[in-house]
Amino acid sequence: MARREKLMLIGGKTRRLQKPSRRSWSQARAKAFLNVLAETCNATEASRQSGLSLSAVDRRKKSDASFRASWFEAIAIAYQRLELVMLERAFNGTERIVIRRDGSEDRMREYSNQLGLALLKMYRETAVEANLELPPSDVEEIRQRLIQKVRRLKQRRDAERGAPDAS
Repeated sequence: MARREKLMLIGGKTRRLQKPSRRSWSQARAKAFLNVLAETCNATEASRQSGLSLSAVDRRKKSDASFRASWFEAIAIAYQRLELVMLERAFNGTERIVIRRDGSEDRMREYSNQLGLALLKMYRETAVEANLELPPSDVEEIRQRLIQKVRRLKQRRDAERGAPDAS
């Protein structure tokens, strides 16, 4: 029995069936691209890892509203992840290893003033709004939502580190 090769329909003035190339578009590759884009916020890296050319991705983004919406969603996810990382870095600093003259190592935390100032500037308006007096019921609701969010962030961080769930 002869093995059937998958063919894809190529559009244009005359339609024809053709064997897909290594870089042909597929839903699996599009999904892989969008997953990497959401992780890295880097379209070049996402196209490299998914096996799609960046020009093909750009063409698809311009012509396919569904793909364009998924692209924007992936960028929003990547932005949120980056924002969380930057907030954590601003609050917790970064660990630095200092090697002393005697060869011993010491660990210290560094905090970036520039990062802190940028975050303060970015959230200034929100902080001003937050200083307005709220009814006690709103305060309790907000407190519960913040606690839930912190728990989700801890679970996500623990999952990324491979640690057991410590709720």
